[in-house]
Amino acid sequence: MITKITVLILGLAAIGFILWWFFGPHETAAGEATLLDGEQQVAVSVDGGYQPSVINLKAGIPSVLTFNRKDPSSCLDHVVFSDFGINAALPEHADVPINLAALTPGEYNFACGMNMFHGK
Repeated sequence: MITKITVLILGLAAIGFILWWFFGPHETAAGEATLLDGEQQVAVSVDGGYQPSVINLKAGIPSVLTFNRKDPSSCLDHVVFSDFGINAALPEHADVPINLAALTPGEYNFACGMNMFHGK
């Protein structure tokens, strides 16, 4: 009887965790760009995803997003900006600058090479 109750409690806890993981609210801090020499600059850490995963840029000003991958996962070894035809390799523990021309207002997405981790 105790075994059945223990299994039931563990099963409900696992279901609750899975529901929270996939459907629960997760706060995303937006990254703000720093203006330097007429360019917007943002540092993006790649460690189990992108931090920040939401980047706010001003339209009409060129931007440089510098990615630094700390995660050894092969999923995160590329970043893809499909709107701009960019597919850049991200070697581990190295800064990789991605230059973006002056953008028009809108929302532009980026993702890992396997399209499992996303940012905008």
